[in-house]
Amino acid sequence: MTSRSGPVRSDDAAVHAVGVIGLGVMGRPMALNMVRRLPGGDVHVTARRSASAADVLDAGARWHPTAREVAAAADVVVVMVPDMPAVHAVLDGPDGLLAGVSRPTVLAVSSTVSPDAVRELERDMRDATGGLLHVVDAPVSGGEEGAVAGTLSVMVGGAPDDVARVLDVYRAVGTPAHLGPLGAGQVAKACNQIIVAAQVLALGEAAVIAERAGLDVLAMFDLLGGGYAGSRVLEVKKRRFAEHDHSPSGPARFMVKDLSAATEEARRTATPTPQTDLLLRVFTDLTRRGYGDQDTAVVQAYLESLDRDEESTP
Repeated sequence: MTSRSGPVRSDDAAVHAVGVIGLGVMGRPMALNMVRRLPGGDVHVTARRSASAADVLDAGARWHPTAREVAAAADVVVVMVPDMPAVHAVLDGPDGLLAGVSRPTVLAVSSTVSPDAVRELERDMRDATGGLLHVVDAPVSGGEEGAVAGTLSVMVGGAPDDVARVLDVYRAVGTPAHLGPLGAGQVAKACNQIIVAAQVLALGEAAVIAERAGLDVLAMFDLLGGGYAGSRVLEVKKRRFAEHDHSPSGPARFMVKDLSAATEEARRTATPTPQTDLLLRVFTDLTRRGYGDQDTAVVQAYLESLDRDEESTP
């Protein structure tokens, strides 16, 4: 592999062309890094709004008006849309991805969905395409900052031969790791979201307590960052809490979906989840109260809106 700023190469199975469907907060910078870092930069894109592709096209990607045309052009197609209904919307219909599959193709689902959903998707896609379309799951962590910098952590699940075909693609956006069979990536992402949600809620509580006690919240978090409380979440979110900046980045309501996936897998594996159950109730309640479209740091405003003795869960 060459330096982070140059093309990425390995001995894994070669990919001749890559498709990216979904050019939102995460998908657009990921596609940009693929154009810049993949050998040849042969990247094909589509999205609901062509305007979202402008800088990706300027960098050298090729625009297609439909997912069907992206599938016809690419060996690997990365899907970065919000949830499983959106994945199915990309796949289905006369202009959907399935209509364009005519040779062996890997569908890499970077959306955060439940492990069972991606396992079911694999079965359905093999049946629908006579075995031509294989699925891997490859959710990412690192947020918008990591997507722009190309430093995402990519959690990959799937059959070894299928995974080998996507590793170079994901090395262009960060550090991928093959963690196990199909669904393993989504299990890892669910574990990631448990940890992130717990840290965000803890930081929100700490910020409210400290501010009401007259402390300089940013100074406190700067200091705590050098001790055991230090974390990537603290580093990224501390200014948001200090400035009460809850402007949208990753919507807090997505945590309901992500933590629900975690509890589903926990039930499947007979694992008790007292903390995750609490986090799910909190993010469900704050979404119900109208905070769900803002950044996860909005737990601060949610907590401020509650009375001390009020139950924070429905």
